[in-house]
Amino acid sequence: ALEELEQLVARIESGQLPLDQMLAGYQRGATLLAFCRQRLEAVQDQIKVLDEGQLQPWNQE
Repeated sequence: ALEELEQLVARIESGQLPLDQMLAGYQRGATLLAFCRQRLEAVQDQIKVLDEGQLQPWNQE
């Protein structure tokens, strides 16, 4: 999904797409972005770190 999103962004940024294809690409991109964010959040929720002998939710900070 991320690779497709990157390719889509490149095509949109090229300025070579007709308006209708650009709009369809934007809509598809929004869907792909939401999917990627959901996957990232799910993975982050699964990552655990060991803190003083106990498993704690992973925090990026």
